[in-house]
Amino acid sequence: MLVIGENIIQCFQTVRDQVVFTDKRVIVVNVQRITGKKTSYFSYPYSKVLYFGIETAGVLDIDSELIMTFANGTVLQFDFRSKVDIKGICSNIQQYIL
Repeated sequence: MLVIGENIIQCFQTVRDQVVFTDKRVIVVNVQRITGKKTSYFSYPYSKVLYFGIETAGVLDIDSELIMTFANGTVLQFDFRSKVDIKGICSNIQQYIL
């Protein structure tokens, strides 16, 4: 699914999905949980991101969030386990968006 010259930066298993950050886009992999036989792949290019934000895990929180809003109105929200370096993810995204 990668194009020539595209590199994977980070991959994560979120609470609901799998998310792959490349140097060109975000790829969301959604596996149907019941059977595991049906898989959806969605590609969101960084060039279409209007803004994004993070919410870090608090003392009693079990997860942190990344929210990305795209030019077509699509809003992606990813929930990561608290041990994931959400600030590091944010830093990597900034390199390709800004």
